[in-house]
Amino acid sequence: MIPENQANFTMQLVIPRETQPGENRVSATPETVKKLVRLGADVVVESGAGAGAGISDADYEAAGASIGSDRSALLGSADMVLRLRKPEMDEISQLKAGCIHVSYLDPFNEKDLIKAFASQNVTAVSMEMIPRSTRSQKMDALSSQANLAGYMAVMLAANNMPSIMPMMMTPAGTLKPAKVFIIGAGVAGLQAIATAKRLGARVTAFDTRPVVAEQVESLGGKFLEIDLGDTGQTADGYAKELTPEQVEMQRQAQKAVIADSDVVITTAQVFGRKPPVLVTADMVEGMSPGSVIVDMAAETGGNVEGSVPDEVVNVNGVTIVGTANLANLAPRDATQMYASNMFNLVEDTWDEEAKQFVLDLENDILPGCVITHGGAIVHPTIKDIIEGGN
Repeated sequence: MIPENQANFTMQLVIPRETQPGENRVSATPETVKKLVRLGADVVVESGAGAGAGISDADYEAAGASIGSDRSALLGSADMVLRLRKPEMDEISQLKAGCIHVSYLDPFNEKDLIKAFASQNVTAVSMEMIPRSTRSQKMDALSSQANLAGYMAVMLAANNMPSIMPMMMTPAGTLKPAKVFIIGAGVAGLQAIATAKRLGARVTAFDTRPVVAEQVESLGGKFLEIDLGDTGQTADGYAKELTPEQVEMQRQAQKAVIADSDVVITTAQVFGRKPPVLVTADMVEGMSPGSVIVDMAAETGGNVEGSVPDEVVNVNGVTIVGTANLANLAPRDATQMYASNMFNLVEDTWDEEAKQFVLDLENDILPGCVITHGGAIVHPTIKDIIEGGN
């Protein structure tokens, strides 16, 4: 999207401070700021934006950014806003027409937010909707953050266990390795498998996509075979949503494995919808006291009956961890990865001669993640959900 007036135009990219309580990540690092400035952008960072990730205003200034403290003025002057969390509703009205806003948006559920972007004539780009393809991997924020979340899930489990993960042979006797069961072998699940194996645990995993069995085994895990009939995966590589009958079949087949596990980690989420409950109350009751469950889907509804978002609860001696936003527990690395995703998205259609981001809706990535443009909702699926009332 190139402004009509090209004379002496420098595209202003604004990096606002995240205001969600407890959020420590930010959408740019000094390294990505240097790259953005090198492209020809005018980068303005809100004061204190990087504090949670250990990045000072001086670090950003040294990289070539300007620092601003008036949030409203920054948003109002932005040609492009690069952030992590979705904006508050009142902040959308502060954006000028034609501005490009890039962040997580939760477009399937945030209908009023999407309508507000369209009404304000702001181009809204959803980081969740980046298509899954080989070329877009470097922009895939869901995957980069899920990697860290999978790692942190195992760390939380280890921290809440009354025993250790690895086998240990000592003069006082031999300690058996922990048995870890991971439900879901997507990006987060595979990282959890790898992390648990590095810590010396005995790992079993299940996924509704039989095609991932080889990946599980390559990491040293045992793949639990459950015949659910037709399952497979979507064109984007996500697990397809199961029927209620298939979910029940999965529950029953996993019941004995869960009862025999020291740690259970659930990763199953359905994009835009409430996740399935895979560990029921009776399964929790069947686990030994001291066992730990980490519900990575707790924030969006939960895979585990009895899990509470952002809380650690004890049910008959079984610890259920519902900590949300797991990637945020490693904010420096999470920021580095998200900022790299963000830069790669900007660079992909940057016009080096005009020194501007070009909203090329003919390329193979942007049409999948641009939700609003030109005063309208342009993403076909989201348009149908919002305007069709589905």
